[in-house]
Amino acid sequence: MTSSAQGSDQGSHQGSDQASTGAARSGAAPRPTANAMRRALKRARDGVALDVTEAAVLLQARGEDLTDLCASAARVRDAGLEAAGRPGVITYSKSVFIPLTRLCRDKCHYCTFATVPGKLRRAGHGMFMSPDEVLAIARRGAELGCKEALITLGDKPEERWPEAREWLEAEGYDDTIAYVRAIAIRILEETGLLPHLNPGVMSWTDFQRLKPVAPSMGMMLETTAERLWSEPGGPHYGSPDKEPAVRLRVLEDAGRSSVPFTSGLLIGIGETYEERAESLFALRRISRAHHGIQELILQNFRAKPDTAMRQMPDAELDELVATVAVARHLMGPSACLQAPPNLVDEEYGRLIRAGVDDWGGVSPLTPDHVNPERPWPQIDALAEHSAAEGFVLRERLAVYPEFVRRGEPWLDPRLRPHVAALADPATGLAREDAVVEGHPWQEPDEGFVASGRTDLHRTIDTEGRTSDRREDFDEVYGDWAALREAAAPGMAPSRIDGDVRQALSQAADDPTKLTDDEALALLHADGPALDALCRIADDLRRATVGDTVTYIVTRNINFTNVCYTGCRFCAFAQRRTDADAYTLSLSQVADRAQQAWDVGAVEVCMQGGIHPDLPGTAYFDIARAVKERVPGMHVHAFSPMEVVNGATRTGMSIREWLSEAKAAGLGSLPGTAAEILDDEVRWVLTKGKLPTATWVEVIKTAHELGFRTSSTMMYGHVDQPRHWLGHLRLLAEIQQSAVSKGVGGFTEFVTLPFIHTNAPVYLAGIARPGPTTRDNRAVTAMARILLHPHIPNIQTSWVKLGTEGAAEMLRSGANDLGGTLMEETISRMAGSSYGSYRSLQDLIGIAELAGRPARPRTTTYGRVPAERQAAALASDGHLPELLPVVE
Repeated sequence: MTSSAQGSDQGSHQGSDQASTGAARSGAAPRPTANAMRRALKRARDGVALDVTEAAVLLQARGEDLTDLCASAARVRDAGLEAAGRPGVITYSKSVFIPLTRLCRDKCHYCTFATVPGKLRRAGHGMFMSPDEVLAIARRGAELGCKEALITLGDKPEERWPEAREWLEAEGYDDTIAYVRAIAIRILEETGLLPHLNPGVMSWTDFQRLKPVAPSMGMMLETTAERLWSEPGGPHYGSPDKEPAVRLRVLEDAGRSSVPFTSGLLIGIGETYEERAESLFALRRISRAHHGIQELILQNFRAKPDTAMRQMPDAELDELVATVAVARHLMGPSACLQAPPNLVDEEYGRLIRAGVDDWGGVSPLTPDHVNPERPWPQIDALAEHSAAEGFVLRERLAVYPEFVRRGEPWLDPRLRPHVAALADPATGLAREDAVVEGHPWQEPDEGFVASGRTDLHRTIDTEGRTSDRREDFDEVYGDWAALREAAAPGMAPSRIDGDVRQALSQAADDPTKLTDDEALALLHADGPALDALCRIADDLRRATVGDTVTYIVTRNINFTNVCYTGCRFCAFAQRRTDADAYTLSLSQVADRAQQAWDVGAVEVCMQGGIHPDLPGTAYFDIARAVKERVPGMHVHAFSPMEVVNGATRTGMSIREWLSEAKAAGLGSLPGTAAEILDDEVRWVLTKGKLPTATWVEVIKTAHELGFRTSSTMMYGHVDQPRHWLGHLRLLAEIQQSAVSKGVGGFTEFVTLPFIHTNAPVYLAGIARPGPTTRDNRAVTAMARILLHPHIPNIQTSWVKLGTEGAAEMLRSGANDLGGTLMEETISRMAGSSYGSYRSLQDLIGIAELAGRPARPRTTTYGRVPAERQAAALASDGHLPELLPVVE
């Protein structure tokens, strides 16, 4: 990254100097005692882990103490460079700086980058740089050998400035992120430079939109000192995007999305030494959790004329040097630390001796638009300064060499040719002889090509899986130690004492009036109280949908298990090179649908992994292939995660993508990928899956378009009953919203007990071994009670519970058994021992075990045509054992 924090994604300054007195400068704190400094320095020299207090002490090291601190920091840095295979190398990126827009909704008090529409007009500029203006800079940069296009802009300018919104609308863009994406593609295709994107605060969905067009992104954390944002006079007061919690969430989402990300601190803006130390610890925590922070920038504040903080003294060089050294000790040898070379007044040697290993972006063409008064050093001069300290200067790319070598999931397949054209495959650094020229950016064009273990749907029951875990188990899911700490509250279920008798009475009288406290008491019920709860739920089921148990003749088709999302509960996902990996061709998908139709199916349920090589339109091809082969088959397919994947890959909105999917033949959606709709739990269970808000957005949009969806909850891992309650309440709210809009919404709620056996999160010692029988009964009963009268159908899972367990749930409030499935791979890969299909007679037998009749249904719980019923009865609803799967 080449930008600095003083202005990057900032807003216009205010006209007073209130910020200069808004917070105590770090230097105002009492100096640490000599003993405290000696102890902290010794711990740093000995490589002992430092705490916040010790780090704050070391940030105040000066003179000989600072020299001592830097010496130990440099040793840590040197060990990391040796381990990375580039000892004695300090890096930089040859780049161009593209200020895509200087409009911003924030009002940071030190910023000269951001401006207002009137000033842009008077200077003859548009609200945004035009594509021609951007490409002129990028092409000239390519001619000079630059390989990075740093795209910097203000945060969400269209939300503050009507002129920005009008410009975007006139040019055909929904928002600034859409324009950034389009510009990045043109830079890739027409110049060959690699975009590094700094659009400010991004959502999880924004990362999915931008990851395919940029190998790296960035956003400065600046500080975690909330008072500098919340208190009048603070440097970030009035800037919504500078709230520390918001910026930390961006860093988390970048890691979850496997985006190589640049961040860092701006020091000397009024933070205390303790607050600066806390900011470094926050960065370390996120780096360890996701391994996705590719570099940290440590930047010293410099006051600028015509800003509210113009009278604030500059951060002294000693402040910066000490911060670099402490950051090196805290972040460790593998971290990459950068200090902008144009802000240090020729004191390069001190920064090298403090532990930096990178100079950031240096441009032979464009100025630092954030700090225009500080010109870039010449690259030859930078090499001389580095050599004076015993280092060789080497060029890197916008994406750091470690991530170039890691490949997937950190580099999107659509970017591989662009990165490969510029990178040395051995080191990941820039190739000196690379020709910088444009290459096509396009969706993968191979589509569905059959590969791998395509018979897994059958052999999972006869041969099993190759091993209980993937070979990259220790790396792909993030840092297990950090996750174990985050998951600790849910590893042992808590108990809550409440008035169960009163709660049972209320549930029996009017379940819609249950309070949250009463509902929690019932979710914890056990013994006779649990028996009473299940009787109440069963009575409510009888009054709502009658005694008949429903089931559907359906076939599961999991079209690929190649996935790099990194869900920690999932034993299904494989890398494309793993022994159990497979992808079906479109003809194989259609053949399986035809086979299912021939034996009486009315539905195919299709879901798959998030395969990086499949284009976002592949889902349309799947639905179309089934409908063309079997026009009468209902296509129930694509989880909200798959919907978001398709939408972000194609550049469509969720609504546009779903509309296209409907036109291709999609009939309804499974409400899977829900797990627990509480991000506290989700971010332990999953690494890169969509957050709760995005799941809700997809489901609500689908309902508005007339799609029916199911709803689900996977429980019994790192969750608690309070999470179950919140999940069920949210589903009820969504359904009420659907009904108020005149659409059908959810068809059913499906209970999904966690299968632990081969789940990574269990193998790592983090999750519980699935729910207990008590949990299953309580969840089923309370789903019936809490979702009444909004969602009338409660489904239990024979795949996960078996015959006896499913029958017990039918006595606890459930009325539906799901489907025959014909093949089932996901739960079986996780370790379920209850097989991959059930015949009609098997399902009828489960209902009889519960003392109930049974009948088939459609996806939307309608009556099944007589012809379909006859076909299903003739085959007993499952495929003949020897029926081949056409290859």
